[in-house]
Parts: sequence; C-alpha cells; structure tokens
Amino acid sequence: MKEIIDEAVRVLREGGVILYPTDTIWGIGCDATNEAAVARVFGIKRRSEAKSLVVLAADLDMVARYIRQIPSIAIDLVEVNDSPMTIVYPGAQGLAPNVVAEDGSVGIRIPLNEFCVELCRRFRKPLVSTSANVSGEPAPSCFAEIDPGIRAAVDWCAPRKFEAGATGRASQIIKLGLRGEVEILRP
Repeated sequence: MKEIIDEAVRVLREGGVILYPTDTIWGIGCDATNEAAVARVFGIKRRSEAKSLVVLAADLDMVARYIRQIPSIAIDLVEVNDSPMTIVYPGAQGLAPNVVAEDGSVGIRIPLNEFCVELCRRFRKPLVSTSANVSGEPAPSCFAEIDPGIRAAVDWCAPRKFEAGATGRASQIIKLGLRGEVEILRP
C-alpha cells in the first residue's frame, strides 16, 4: 500500500486530481487547499462552484488546523461514530475558497478506512472527496459504475482492491454550531 499512496501523494502535491475509493463510495479528490485543483474537480463533475464540497481529514488534529473552533459535541460524535459521518463545521480556514460554503462552513469526514486515513496522513492536508459522477447523475457505488469520461479526466486512479469495505452509499451529514446546535442534513 505504501508505494500506491506515495504515487497518489505525488500527484496531489503536483496539483493533480485523483479517483479513489472512500469508506462510502468512489470519490474524485484533490488537495483541498489548492483552488485551481478544486476548480478542476468542479469542471470534471460539471458542477456549479456555488455548491460546497466535502473534505476528508486523517483525524481531529487535522480537522482542528482547518476550523477556527471545533464545537465540543463534534469530539463526542467522532469518538463514538461507527459509520461514515460528515460533520459540517462553522468557521473554515486555510482551505481553498471554492471548498468552503457561502456561510463559511465546511463538511469534513474522518474516513473509516485505512487507505483514506493513510492517504490524508501522508499528504498532510485534507482531500476533497466528492462523488465520482457527473453532477445530477447517480453516484457510483463501485468502480464499474464510474463513467469512463470521469476515469479519463483524472490524473491517477487507485486500484480497485481498496474499495473493499465501502458502504456503497453517501455518508450521513450533520451540521454543528458553536452553541450546541445540531442539524441533521442527511440521515
């Protein structure tokens, strides 16, 4: 796995776009701090930049570098979580502007698979993680369902073997506020 991750990290550091399996579905990813790379992801998906993107982080320490203040309930949720969960945090910082929502928030998931965690850890930055489909089309639950145009548009593709254990469906999304507000956006 080390050599594969090293190659993905090289592509990401060069501003490239990757296709990779997450703990949920296959995703299109890039450096979440690189505005040009993020714009390229929007182009591949044919998606409006008005929509924000989810990013993956290796752990809460990485999340803390990109959020002004982590709501205390987030720590509890992450510690007890046993299924893919994206948390929308207020006060994003240090990320590409086209990753951040209009209200300054950003959705971040700490993935529940070794490949993604190690990829984020080795890259030392969060990764964009948006479904590997053209906007408006069904999200692919496995590699075989990814549109050939999407596959051709990326700079690197992970081996299919790393999709083992993925749920095949999108994560739940919970939006948190600094005063304890909790809103379930997708159960």
